[in-house]
Amino acid sequence: MPIRWILLIASAFFFIQFVIFSYLVHENLFTQLDFDTTVRLQNNINLRWDNEFSLLSDIGKFEVTVIVLIGIFLLFRKFKAGAIALVLFAGFHFIELFGKYFVNHPPPPQFMLRTEQILNFPQFHVRSEYSYPSGHAGRTIFISVILVILIWQSKRLSLPIKLLLVGLILGFDITMLVSRVTLGEHWTTDVIGGTLLGGSLGLLTGAFLVGTNEHDSKGIKSIKGTKGNQLESF
Repeated sequence: MPIRWILLIASAFFFIQFVIFSYLVHENLFTQLDFDTTVRLQNNINLRWDNEFSLLSDIGKFEVTVIVLIGIFLLFRKFKAGAIALVLFAGFHFIELFGKYFVNHPPPPQFMLRTEQILNFPQFHVRSEYSYPSGHAGRTIFISVILVILIWQSKRLSLPIKLLLVGLILGFDITMLVSRVTLGEHWTTDVIGGTLLGGSLGLLTGAFLVGTNEHDSKGIKSIKGTKGNQLESF
């Protein structure tokens, strides 16, 4: 099976999981688990990390991530796929708003909030009494999935370098997701929902990336074959 279809099937699978999980969250099936997980993380992660975690809050904002996303596609010179990614990135925020307004899931109480103000600049912000899914988690995973696919497809990087970069991305993702709960910005279920949605749309973007590369490689092979036939006939 072509890798493009594998990515499309995986994208559909994670989106279905997101829909099912969202329903379960709306039914308040994980309320106790959410509270217990937040208390456990806040009790076991030292307060001195709040400053670094709060910096991640700023890095994961809409304004920063959209600049990073555009920069990635400019760097890899994937302009058509970049346009598709921006459309899907906007689609993520549309679904996020839908979830925040219709999934009954209030955020952690104020006494659990540990975020420190690091950077001050105008930002895209949506006020809602509900917190599901986590936009920070979704944006982070969306970009990370795209980055991993681009890195893994690169012919300039050796396998050890690819594994190192993927490991660094994975480490950043885990830290970002844990920080959302530790700072009291989101419940664990918010983070899981954002991860499923961001991963789904990231894989969908990856399917276009792989499809473009496969098309280009076939074109290059056909050109080489044509030149070879011309030389043989000559």
